[in-house]
Amino acid sequence: MASIFDRLKSLLSKNAQKTSLEYNKAIYSWLGESVVWNDENDDSYINEGYRKNATIYSLINIITKAATTIPFQVYEIDNKADYKRYKSLTSGIYDSGVIQKANILRKRALSEVEDTELHRLLDRPNPAQSWNTFITELIAFGKLTGNRYIYGIAPETGRNVGKYKEMYVMPSQIMEIISGGIMQPVEKYKIQYNGNFDIPAEQICHIKDFNPYYDGTGTHLYGQSPLRAGMRSLTTNNEAVQTGVKYLQNQTARGVLMSEEGDLNEVQAQQLKDKFRSAHQGANNAGDIIITPKKLSWVNFGLSASDLSLIEQYNTSIKDLCNIYNVPVQLLNNTDSSTYNNMKEAKKALYQSAVIPELCKIRDELNRWLTPKYGDKLCIDFDFSVIPELQEESDKVVEQMSKSWWLTPNEKRMAMSYGEVEDDESMNDYYIPANLLPINGVENDFEDVINEPVDIDVSKFLVKDVEEIKAPKKEKKKKELVDIEAKKDLFKTKKLAEARAIELGGEGSHKIAGYYMPFKTHQEYVKAKR
Repeated sequence: MASIFDRLKSLLSKNAQKTSLEYNKAIYSWLGESVVWNDENDDSYINEGYRKNATIYSLINIITKAATTIPFQVYEIDNKADYKRYKSLTSGIYDSGVIQKANILRKRALSEVEDTELHRLLDRPNPAQSWNTFITELIAFGKLTGNRYIYGIAPETGRNVGKYKEMYVMPSQIMEIISGGIMQPVEKYKIQYNGNFDIPAEQICHIKDFNPYYDGTGTHLYGQSPLRAGMRSLTTNNEAVQTGVKYLQNQTARGVLMSEEGDLNEVQAQQLKDKFRSAHQGANNAGDIIITPKKLSWVNFGLSASDLSLIEQYNTSIKDLCNIYNVPVQLLNNTDSSTYNNMKEAKKALYQSAVIPELCKIRDELNRWLTPKYGDKLCIDFDFSVIPELQEESDKVVEQMSKSWWLTPNEKRMAMSYGEVEDDESMNDYYIPANLLPINGVENDFEDVINEPVDIDVSKFLVKDVEEIKAPKKEKKKKELVDIEAKKDLFKTKKLAEARAIELGGEGSHKIAGYYMPFKTHQEYVKAKR
């Protein structure tokens, strides 16, 4: 049996992020024992994005609020093969059909546990946060910077050494990776905030987005922010709003009205302006025609918001940012396509494309970094079956389940998010469509042997041979004897009929009127009895 020190060493090796030396030599052209620089400008993503841009703020909040409605559960793994199938099934496009299959697979693979140390840690990750605020921060930093950092704090001595008692989400924009050289690319993490604070790599769960930029210095160890690809759309959105604000703040005269027949003095110009206002401005004069005895010309001062195409550019940038975060634009109050059906499908797409993939990524990393400290067979999972937008209409589900005779009643209840009936064993039997009898019960009824003659007329099942047809009077007495003897050779199981056939010098069995008789055919049986 492994000692506590061996188990602790195993856990540390899993979380130390030590990659193979051969891999490190192939990937890194130079890697010293120093800071791995991040070429991402995370501060600008936060300041120019979440803190300044209303669209980014709304998108992040839509995703995090939807994610907090999905509860977590702690399970014990009973079947690793089914668990792999379950993870694969839930990592793709999630719809009502997948939910039903996933619930059945989860029942076979996992057993829910309650009131464990892991439950208490996740319910209250630290004294200042609940699970909802914790997961909100974690997802928000990930969507803004492409990096999520969880700092686990555990006792250094005692029986609970290595088990985290508190977890904190660290601000991604101030985290830095410290390399230990080519032997250990990620040795520790450093926080540059009110000085420098180092954290061992095994105490940090770094969940990063894919970063394809490999330059040999380790910059790929940081995740790429979604806003890096959408920086131009973000800038366009910010500038469109800023230009609109300036346009409203700095509005002046629309233009200059001048006389082409000579200069106007100041008094004449003011009189012309007053006359124009009194005669042609206001709701009563809208659409009126202006007639003047003098030749006038107009000089325009600027362009309107529509002429500048501010609205079109702003709406286009919103669609681009929504595409980056996989959020349907209808959820941002886009009135052009906000019908009831479109909104319903948009909410469904939000969970399928944005929320569930994010939670699956967090789930898998927590199961790698956190759950092994509390038990080798424990795992964390999210219950996606509670999402109302992914549920089909109840009548469709009921109709589908009623036709699924290959499922037990308890499996049907689990697929429809009802509790399992544990007191009644018949709820775990399979029922065939014909008469709704449990298969196990039918098999048990045929186990006994008929020790007494059965009161059944089998003469109508006996095949008349050619000799009987030619001389029926001579064979009648013998046939009646065969019928009487045949009643003694009726069995309810195939095995007993075959054993009787061996006793009579033959083999096999055949079926008549729901019973088994010796020999492969009744003709063989009749000949043997003669």
